[in-house]
Amino acid sequence: MINIEKIDSIIVGAGFCGSTIARKLAEQNKKVLVFERRNHIAGNMYDETDSSGILVQRYGPHIFHTNSKKVYEFITKYDTWIDYLHQPAVEMDGIITPSPANFLTIDLLYKKEEAAALKSQLETHCSGQKTVTILELLDCDNPIIKQYAERLYELNYRPYTAKQWGIPPEEVDPGVLKRVPIRLDYTNGYFDDEFQCMPEKGYTHFFKNILAHENIEVHLDKNALDMIKVDTEKGQIFFEGKPLSIPVVYTGALDELLGCRHGQLPYRSLRFDYQTKNVDSFQEASVVAYPKAEGYTRITEFKKLPPQDIPGVTTVAYEYPLAADGSNEPYYPVLTANSAALYDRYLREVKGIQNLFLCGRLADYRYYNMDAAVLRAVDVLGAMQ
Repeated sequence: MINIEKIDSIIVGAGFCGSTIARKLAEQNKKVLVFERRNHIAGNMYDETDSSGILVQRYGPHIFHTNSKKVYEFITKYDTWIDYLHQPAVEMDGIITPSPANFLTIDLLYKKEEAAALKSQLETHCSGQKTVTILELLDCDNPIIKQYAERLYELNYRPYTAKQWGIPPEEVDPGVLKRVPIRLDYTNGYFDDEFQCMPEKGYTHFFKNILAHENIEVHLDKNALDMIKVDTEKGQIFFEGKPLSIPVVYTGALDELLGCRHGQLPYRSLRFDYQTKNVDSFQEASVVAYPKAEGYTRITEFKKLPPQDIPGVTTVAYEYPLAADGSNEPYYPVLTANSAALYDRYLREVKGIQNLFLCGRLADYRYYNMDAAVLRAVDVLGAMQ
């Protein structure tokens, strides 16, 4: 039996946003109740050791990266983190090349003379830049550069985006295409952030440390929406039928909070096909994208994420994107003009509820990297106080 009278705040969700706010409130001597509908903490960062002894991230690969010293100091306060440089790859025209594409990509896709000319044109046209977006190059008036951009777009961006989001690339928010830039040198690395790392003992261990506080009470396998209801007309939250005055931080999908009364917000989900391979190494990189493969978008080899010394066996996961339909986990909001309008409609309805605070990728209907989730949590915490 939950004694709500002794609780200062309720947090719905034990991912980065929920756990960060819970810990900071607990350190302010606030009693915090955390509800998590899944049977584990850590949200989509959840990892565990499989039967081969390999640490596997069950919801796909997550690499922490940030330029924020404040965020880095926060995460390293609760666990030991190790440096990790993410160097994924992508298959194009039967060739495995670095991702993001760099000058090595050009060397692999073009003949020597053509490659030299293209690199020279890029250096001149993009003087002083280290990276450029695919959209910028597609709009370039230089025919050599434009042709290169069109080739990358057709080999990689278009088919990958179409599979990942389930809609034509032209309908996807342009910010999605900008997430993977094109490098203008031989640098091989997905991120350029000052801090790039992973928790030494895994994300689940890190989240256990964050939530390990006497003022935090965590309930797993508990759907908060079975107990919490909102009345948008009265501007009130109810807990098991009784009005609730304490702050409630909600990190779930906003449409679900309101019973999807205006229709469901579109999200993309993922299905993973895990396979054990009796080899030391299955692929060249920890993550390799296959834009034109049938069904799946990429393959992750978890023994390399981070490197784990387990000879003779490796675990890989084929990643299949699909629509979230209520029976699977929503991962990414599908950002289009229509979905943005629907989200705004839901948002307007809950704005009058003074003790309700939305936070996170699902609740805010925005794509957050992990460091951005921490910063968003800090912002919400400030609004609560």
